[in-house]
Amino acid sequence: MRRTLLPLALCGALLSPHVAAEAAPRPPSGRLFSYGPHERQNITVYGSPSPRRPALMIVHGGSWARDTDWSGRARWFADRGFTVYDTDYRLTSDAAWPAQRDDVLAALRWVGEREGGERPLVLGSSAGGHLALQAGAYGKGRSRVRGVVALSPVASPYRAWADGGVPGASAERRALRKAAERLAGCAPDLGGLRCWERWDDLAVKTHASGTDDAPLLLIHSAGDFVPRGHSVELAATQRRAGQRDVTVRTARGAAHGGQLLKAPGLARMTLRWLRGHA
Repeated sequence: MRRTLLPLALCGALLSPHVAAEAAPRPPSGRLFSYGPHERQNITVYGSPSPRRPALMIVHGGSWARDTDWSGRARWFADRGFTVYDTDYRLTSDAAWPAQRDDVLAALRWVGEREGGERPLVLGSSAGGHLALQAGAYGKGRSRVRGVVALSPVASPYRAWADGGVPGASAERRALRKAAERLAGCAPDLGGLRCWERWDDLAVKTHASGTDDAPLLLIHSAGDFVPRGHSVELAATQRRAGQRDVTVRTARGAAHGGQLLKAPGLARMTLRWLRGHA
């Protein structure tokens, strides 16, 4: 497992000082479980299941290609009353799409069984935001997810691919273009019909069905290399389909993914939204 349990001081450093100052002296420890046979199909659980503790699944980012450590933030949410399921999934080096979505759906089934049938909330970051949104929209997402918070979500991998090919694109956008192509397994400008079908399946809006989908809180920064247009487009699609519980927020600066929780007020806003949808 990639994570080590971080000391409280480092957990506090991951969030803004006024938020970290609220932390309890001793956050809960995590326990590792497997939801499938692959070494990455595992979940670290913080806090014990309880009717008084809403379930929150966290899906990490990393361009679908690497693990990123969310243990500090997982403990922060657990210390504020959630049972947190910090979830790993197979990367693009392990398996081709849709293995990543399949893993998140399998993890949700595992969490639901452990929670006695209760649907969890889901928080995803960057590429993990894409997977969280897929879980909230694929099929009847509301039947398995109470709500989704997505930080800098790559809601349209094709859009990320196109943005990364524009002259003068930043290094981050060029890297995301390559990551999206690895995820799809083909380049849209060179692939045939089957390739385009995969890119279409990768887009969250393809699966948007309105009231059958989970409520959404979508957050970007003004200078995010995954621009807010990803979420604005998805929100418009969902609203046309009848899902009114969709909120898009933009923070100042250029923070990306989990770093958005450092922006003034965003950690508290996220916490309020999650509690309101528990």
